[in-house]
Amino acid sequence: MPHDAFSFLTAGEIRFGRGVAADAAARVATLGRRVLLVHGARAARAAWLDSALVDAGCTVTALACPREPDLALIEAGVTLGRDAGADVVVALGGGAALDTGKAVAALIPADRPIMDHLEVVGQGLPLDHAPLPFVALPTTAGTGAEVTRNAVIDVPQARRKVSLRDPRMLPDLALVDPALTDDLPAAQTLASGLDAVTQVIEPYLSRRANLMTDALCRDAIPRGLRALRSVMETGGAQARDDMAWISLCGGLTLSNAGLGAVHGLAGPIGGMSHAPHGAVCGALLPGVLSANAGAAVPGSVLDARLQEVRGWIAAALGCDADDALATLARWSSAQGLPRLGAMDVARADLPAIAAAAVGSSSMRANPVELTAETLQEILEHAM
Repeated sequence: MPHDAFSFLTAGEIRFGRGVAADAAARVATLGRRVLLVHGARAARAAWLDSALVDAGCTVTALACPREPDLALIEAGVTLGRDAGADVVVALGGGAALDTGKAVAALIPADRPIMDHLEVVGQGLPLDHAPLPFVALPTTAGTGAEVTRNAVIDVPQARRKVSLRDPRMLPDLALVDPALTDDLPAAQTLASGLDAVTQVIEPYLSRRANLMTDALCRDAIPRGLRALRSVMETGGAQARDDMAWISLCGGLTLSNAGLGAVHGLAGPIGGMSHAPHGAVCGALLPGVLSANAGAAVPGSVLDARLQEVRGWIAAALGCDADDALATLARWSSAQGLPRLGAMDVARADLPAIAAAAVGSSSMRANPVELTAETLQEILEHAM
C-alpha cells in the first residue's frame, strides 16, 4: 500500500463546475435521439431537462425512481426502455436514480435476466452485450455514482443489496454541476456528505490503494471534512462546490481502490432495513476506524495513515487527534444524524448483518481482517 503498478478506469468524459448541466441536452442528443430519462420521485425537478431534450430534437420517455433501486424497479425500467426503443439513457438525481439509470442502460440490450449478472445472490456473469450510452447528472454530493462501474440493487427475497458490475457500465459522460445540489435539505446534505467523506477515507486505507487514488484522497479527505462542517453550519456555494468535488473523488477512488468495512456492513443493513445508505455510513465510520486502528500494526503504513485521518478530522472539527473519532460521532449526532436503531435497523438482525458483511465485496479491500464478532461490536456501538 500503495501499489506502484495500477490501472485507472473512469467515465468516458467528466465535466465539472457550475453551469455544465446547461449543455446536457445537446450532449445527450449526440449519443441518441430516443431518450430514457431517469429521475427521482418528483418529475417536476427534471422538467427543465425533459424540455431541453425535446427542444434538442429528442423523444423522451421518463422513469421515476422513488426509492433505492430494487429488482422490480430495474425490470420495469428495462421493459419501459425496450418498449420505447431507447438508444440512450440519462439519469438526473441522487445515487439511487443514477444507479437505476446505469443498471437499466446495461440491461436493455442484455439477453439474460438480471439475476444472472448480480453478484453474491446471482451468478455474477459479465454482461453479454455492451450497455446503451449513459449520461449521469448527480443532484446530491455523496455516492459518486456518476463515475462508478456498478449499480447497487436491492434483492428483497434475499434481504441483500448487491451490485450489478461491469467496466462497460462506466458512464459515457458525467456532468457534475454543484448548482444542482444547492437546494438539498439538511438531512440529505449530512447523510450524503458523510457518505462522500467515507468514500475518500476507505480507499485511502484500502489494501488496493494506489498512487493515483492516494493523490486524490490526500486532498479530498481534509477538504471534504472542512466542507462538510461548513455546509452544515454556515452553508454557501463554495462548500457545495467542494462537496460535489469530494463526492466525485469518492467515486473515482472507490472504483479503482475499493472500499472497506463501513460499506461491507452498509450493504447488508440496506438489504435488511429501509435505513438510508449515507446515514448508515456516517453512523458506522467512527467505529470502523477505531476497529481498524485496534488491529493495525504499530509503525505500519496503515497505522500512519490512520493517524493522518484522525489528524484531518481533528483539524476540521477543532479537537485533539486522540479524541477525533468520538468528536466526529458527537458532531454528526448534533447535526441530526440518527443512530442505527432509529433507522429501522433491528437488533435481532445484527448477527446476520455481521456474518453477511464478512463475505461482502467491499470487505475484501478493508486493510485488516475483522471478524464477525468485531463487526457485531461495531454495530452494537452504533445502535
